[in-house]
Amino acid sequence: MNLFKKLFKSYSESSKDKEIKQQPVKLALDDSFVHHFINKGGKFLYCTSIKEVIRNLKSIVNENNWKQVTCTDIDLLKLAVQAETNTQNEFNKNTPFFTTCEHLIANNGDILFSSNQLGSNKLSSLTEHFIVYATTSQLVKDTGEGLTGIKTHFRGNIPTNISSITNYTLQKEDDNFLNYGNSNSKNLYLLLFEDL
Repeated sequence: MNLFKKLFKSYSESSKDKEIKQQPVKLALDDSFVHHFINKGGKFLYCTSIKEVIRNLKSIVNENNWKQVTCTDIDLLKLAVQAETNTQNEFNKNTPFFTTCEHLIANNGDILFSSNQLGSNKLSSLTEHFIVYATTSQLVKDTGEGLTGIKTHFRGNIPTNISSITNYTLQKEDDNFLNYGNSNSKNLYLLLFEDL
């Protein structure tokens, strides 16, 4: 009889273990984003100070032997100057693009852009190399929340050309409706600044 109890006990414990393993894990927005972003091949650098952002930007440029970056954002130009990085304001397929974004999408690791960053350019017409500066306050749960955030933030003057980079391994294709006609695979570095 003891043998049956031991067998039954071990069987019931393993059932509990299976049940625990099957429960969905709920991660915080930042943990979820980082998990998905890294799994897609993105390169992630967490920064707690502007000095760290500048140091990491300089390291990225030096590590890749890039002579300059394209930058159209006035605030980011100041960071590039401090990082001793040459900049240009004309888009060029051979020059990495240093930019901000609209939102970071936690449930899939995507990065949402608009005409505020891209102008009228399609993602496919831009360089394969992106360096994105974002803050933790830009994290949203999903694409719907990101689009709502854009609509709310830019009331009356909603930007156009809303698209996202969803793959961080070059030459990978995606069927996302936001990226129709765009090759959105980019070699992407994310400088995530803790602002909360």
